[in-house]
Amino acid sequence: LGVAATGKPRRVVSDAGSRGRWWRLVFILIITAIVLVPIGVTIILALTPGPNSTTTGLTLENITGVFSTTLAGVWLQNSLLTTLATVVVSVAVAAPAGYVLSRGRSKAVSGYSLLLFVMQSLPIITSVVPLFILFASMGLVDNLVGLTIIYVGSTMTVATWMMAAYFDSIPISLEEASWIDGCSVFGSFTKVVLRNSLPGILSTAIFAFLLAWND
Repeated sequence: LGVAATGKPRRVVSDAGSRGRWWRLVFILIITAIVLVPIGVTIILALTPGPNSTTTGLTLENITGVFSTTLAGVWLQNSLLTTLATVVVSVAVAAPAGYVLSRGRSKAVSGYSLLLFVMQSLPIITSVVPLFILFASMGLVDNLVGLTIIYVGSTMTVATWMMAAYFDSIPISLEEASWIDGCSVFGSFTKVVLRNSLPGILSTAIFAFLLAWND
């Protein structure tokens, strides 16, 4: 089984594993190249001179023309403000909510978890008319604040589930050790759980960012 008569291990297994890793790497590179083709074509078209242009070769006149003749700068600023606000609020609310789902074992927590599932399963189109009527009475129609509220609400359920799933991977023994040292539940959450949850927080923030930015 991979051991020669001299007692030295042979490299058959390691060589096979190395070849397997190279094949996986090549496969991933091919898939990545295929996915990046539309993005590359878009960039090339953006840098290609228009039909009425006298410029030859790659140029930035299309991009400068968009920003000089339209309000693209304002649109990007509004999108960025809305997206960043959505990320901050979603992560700030989803983190403690996910902690409750991860550590709570009561009927109220189970009902809360079921409510999140039901809210996520409902199509967003079913709430368009009620939200418009509600926001119109509150002066939030055609408003960045109202748009941010919509994005936060649509992101919150999945963000909470993501944070709860990551909190499940953190041993509760770490919190119990902090409680023995005199730390409160909130203190252990902020000083122990959150400090060990940076990958989960970043994943949730990226999800919220992409959801709001792409829309």
